[in-house]
Amino acid sequence: MEGSTKRIGFIGGGAMAEALVSGLLRAGTFSPGDISVSDISEARLGYIKEKYRVDVQRENAALVKSAEIIVLAVKPQVVGQVLEEAGPWFGEGQLLVSIAAGVKTSFLESFLTFPVPVVRVMPSTPCLVGEGAIAVCPGRFARAEHLELAKSILSTAGRVVEVPEALMDCVTGLCGSGPAYMYLVLEAMADGAVRLGLARDKALLLAAQTMLGSAKMVLETGEHPARLREMVTTPGGTTIEGLAAELSLGE
Repeated sequence: MEGSTKRIGFIGGGAMAEALVSGLLRAGTFSPGDISVSDISEARLGYIKEKYRVDVQRENAALVKSAEIIVLAVKPQVVGQVLEEAGPWFGEGQLLVSIAAGVKTSFLESFLTFPVPVVRVMPSTPCLVGEGAIAVCPGRFARAEHLELAKSILSTAGRVVEVPEALMDCVTGLCGSGPAYMYLVLEAMADGAVRLGLARDKALLLAAQTMLGSAKMVLETGEHPARLREMVTTPGGTTIEGLAAELSLGE
């Protein structure tokens, strides 16, 4: 969607919205003049405007009326309140993309007076560095072209897959909460190295790079993780000793 002629608006200017704005500008998908952001915080709007040179709006309704693509990037508990105000302003030719965790498409659609296509998204915090794991599902009126448009926007912040809405809660546990599990493993690996005498900054760097490289091997080779593990695990080597020790701890 390079050099899009559409305008995109973000209701909510928090960290995830900023990650998407940054990604869109970095990819050249939209120019600063084609992006609007609304937020209840004047300080946040000032920061967004100064850093990214995009348009900022104080009224959600004004933002909705000015854009073809609306990204709902607010906390789940305020979605109803926000759409109560902005919903009536949605109309033909618009697309609503929601990144509010746990909010179903049917709930979003209930606030819209026009059959606007809705795409629900479950992003992950690594979107902030362009490496998010992102799932999307269509609402009742969303067609293939709406999903592709949403994917093209979200792909600037990570990898995107489509799943049925019934599995979005599963995805929330997998990639929404997943980074916390990865950080726990990362911290444990680094702590083990520190225990053996390695400086913590070096231990964290090496552990993080090991995790990053291992994940990249899975993504780029297409090999099953078990196969890649076997490649590292030579007979009588240090890796099999480590795995055996880990298994014995779990008994």
